[in-house]
Amino acid sequence: MWKKILRISLWGLLVVATCTLLVAAMQKKEEKKCTDIQIEINGPHNLVFVDKKDVLQIMKNNGAEKGKIASAIDLQKIETMLSKNAWVKKAELFFDNKQVLHAAIEEREPLARVFTLQGSSYYIDSSCKRLPLSDELSARVPMFTAFPGDKKLLSKPDSALLQDVKKIAQYISADSFWLAQIAQVDITPQHTFEIIPVLGNQLIKIGNAENLDEKFSKLMAFYKQVWSKTGFEKYAVVDVQYTGQVVATKRHAASVSVDTAKAMLMLANTQQQIKSVMNDTSFATPIVKPGAIVKQDTATNNDAKNDVKKAAVNKPAATPVKKTNKPVVIKKKPKAVMKKP
Repeated sequence: MWKKILRISLWGLLVVATCTLLVAAMQKKEEKKCTDIQIEINGPHNLVFVDKKDVLQIMKNNGAEKGKIASAIDLQKIETMLSKNAWVKKAELFFDNKQVLHAAIEEREPLARVFTLQGSSYYIDSSCKRLPLSDELSARVPMFTAFPGDKKLLSKPDSALLQDVKKIAQYISADSFWLAQIAQVDITPQHTFEIIPVLGNQLIKIGNAENLDEKFSKLMAFYKQVWSKTGFEKYAVVDVQYTGQVVATKRHAASVSVDTAKAMLMLANTQQQIKSVMNDTSFATPIVKPGAIVKQDTATNNDAKNDVKKAAVNKPAATPVKKTNKPVVIKKKPKAVMKKP
């Protein structure tokens, strides 16, 4: 009997000693001071819009300092304060075994830049959250102009329009060719979309944000089959918003000044640039507009002009016709016969 009582007593003392050690260890740990602060910001495509100095200042203002007792630092409060930054998607703070305070910041990814009719501008992410501009960095994203709403709380039509902006921006960003070829997307008063390309002086109408695969596939087919053969200045408007067809409006002849040699050189350079961009499946760099293409060697242009002059000089002179008093005999002209190709 006494052995059983002794065994229970020993187990009881062991439990009490263990609890005492754990409490002492926890108290000792809480009394330890913060040895250092490390901030890690994860931004998309190596673009960081959240400044480490700003993060450190927010932490310092809310009691997180090197040398301060760890238990006195309210980590949850600091996380809440950091999340108030529009660019911060998620903030996590924790201490490691060496009492180093870590701040892991996940940054939001800009998806499109929006310009409003009122003159303001901002980025949006995949959740359509507005992100302020940065004085030091600029994200390479599709640009949308003439957005009607400028208030923080958008109306229902403007909110639906912003969702369409997000949808089109995601489609453009997923393809390196379209990201390089599209300079900006204009929003019409009817809430439809018109593209201003980098190469070419055309207006491309895509209508609403529905059936984007079909519309951009038709536009690509138009580039390959028609545009690359006839040149960039032949068409003023290309409309792909209708199902199963592409409506292309030719530019008025009077508004186009034709320079054959220059047009051929520009067309060759343009086709080569489109081909190089289409072959780049990883990442496309900005394309130079046709107006900014460097002119070819002047010697080549001079040779072309000299060839034209030589052709004009070598052309046989017209033989003068002598007048005679002979009556004119009217002969019947043979009918033209069209030869089969």
